[in-house]
Amino acid sequence: MCVNGRLSGTQRPWSARPRWSRLSGGFLAGVLAVFVLAGSAWLGSAAAVEPPRTTTSDQLAAVGELLRQGRQYEIEDRWDEALAHYEKAVRQFPNERSLKHRFDVTRMHFDVRRRFNDASFRSALDQLSLEQAVNLYEEVLVRIQTHYVEAPHWKELVEQGMNNFEVALSEPVYARRNVPDRSAEQITAFRQALRRDLGQRLIQNRADASAAVRYAARAAQQSLGISPVAVVFEFTCGATNSLDLYSAYLTPGQLDEIYSQIEGNFVGLGIELKPLNGRLTIVRVIPRSPAERAGIRANDQILAIDGANVEQMPSEKAADLLQGVEGSRVELMVAGPGQPPRTIRAERRRVDVPSIDEVKIIDPRQGIGYLRLSCFQKSTSHELDDALWQLHRQGMRGGLILDLRGNPGGLLIAAVEAVDRFVAEGRIVSTRGRDVGEGFTYTAHAAGTWRIPLIVLIDHDSASAAEIFAGAIRDHRRGTVIGQTSYGKGSVQGIFPLHSHSSGIRLTTAKFYSPNGHPFNMVGVEPDRIVHTAARQDGSLPTAPPADETLAAALQFAQTSLPQPASLGQARVQR
Repeated sequence: MCVNGRLSGTQRPWSARPRWSRLSGGFLAGVLAVFVLAGSAWLGSAAAVEPPRTTTSDQLAAVGELLRQGRQYEIEDRWDEALAHYEKAVRQFPNERSLKHRFDVTRMHFDVRRRFNDASFRSALDQLSLEQAVNLYEEVLVRIQTHYVEAPHWKELVEQGMNNFEVALSEPVYARRNVPDRSAEQITAFRQALRRDLGQRLIQNRADASAAVRYAARAAQQSLGISPVAVVFEFTCGATNSLDLYSAYLTPGQLDEIYSQIEGNFVGLGIELKPLNGRLTIVRVIPRSPAERAGIRANDQILAIDGANVEQMPSEKAADLLQGVEGSRVELMVAGPGQPPRTIRAERRRVDVPSIDEVKIIDPRQGIGYLRLSCFQKSTSHELDDALWQLHRQGMRGGLILDLRGNPGGLLIAAVEAVDRFVAEGRIVSTRGRDVGEGFTYTAHAAGTWRIPLIVLIDHDSASAAEIFAGAIRDHRRGTVIGQTSYGKGSVQGIFPLHSHSSGIRLTTAKFYSPNGHPFNMVGVEPDRIVHTAARQDGSLPTAPPADETLAAALQFAQTSLPQPASLGQARVQR
């Protein structure tokens, strides 16, 4: 998902999936470490399970069609949609190497474009020296060695950096800036020679890896006239981004944005975007945002930004045009489904993003409440308390439907605190990592527990911290989980700012498990009651809001299966 048009660094670019999720409030080795549960699809690990190999003719035909569709996106230069497409394909066929390979290549293309559309990254290229860039690379290697969930393979990290560098050389946005006066033949000859030289080097430790990258940077400068800093950065990004699909290098802008997401506020318009059929479509307008005040509506498609036609523009570039300083204005041409274009002017302001954006009584007779929890962030526990007491005052006695559909995750501690509002005792979630310090068990506290009957709604886009909540409620039999199997994200990420530069890295540091010890990765949370919903095959948005089958099923279950209010006593227990 993209908020306000910016890719939020930690997740699949345009999906409604996880962003972040475990906060550690201290300094680690002198560096503030924010631990998160990134849950985005395209950041997930596709090789976590080993299902049977694809063998049937129908499966082979399906894989072939997926490859054909993906290649068409690539040919049309629609890398964001190609990435989303391959991500879904890899989850459908986890052991198909052809799909995984296209996914990896597509991600590298997308990442190169995203970085070079980021002013904070371009500024770093201009300001740093070769020594400073190498120092940054070495610091990244130290972080990987110290904190990553698995022991690093140094030669493989260099090889992945070389892969990333090769993809960057093939990208016009990179070549125009760094090798404008070299022919394709010259670039190809150098690339092949460098790969051969690096392949012959003995790389057994951090020092060997750093020396190899320094050699590559100087060789590129001598042969192609390319900035050695631009070379080192591609090796740095290749090393981090290849560890798994959640780990990544974060530009200064991306690092700032992650902190803004954790805090639940940012400067912008307050819209969430998704590319559909080559067009940027607004899938959500944040309440009380500049976008809402300007008259922007969900399902509007953005046709132009400040007069620039965005229909043929890469989505990441169009998203960048939406960015700006607080108080600046932007002019958008938008069109709703079946409606003529209209021009809207909006001012970029600080937007507070609520983690709970809908609170109401949906059955006054039985006193059944409803709240939608859209993400887990720093303010979630306070917002949840306020929402529960609001519903209590409005007559919530018969039950609560807590909606986690589309919830991309968030802070681990926020999920733990939310579970603690409903579970009186026992384990909530446990984490395990290579470092024993990453092993921790979070438990519930009896004080302040709500006894209200609970129904939790999930879907395929409920991930990460949302799965921690749903998994704990399911394992403790504290409520009924209704909907579709959740996304299946089961690892913890740490956000580590770097000393060498005002950027950072996101690393997978641990995996997490439900109270009964069940893993989440590539498995998800299975609902107690599955609701099958109709989905549009082309992924497009409907022209009219569809009937909410899952909510209807949950309400019917609440009305017919939950205890009647008279038998409940107090909805909350204070101890």
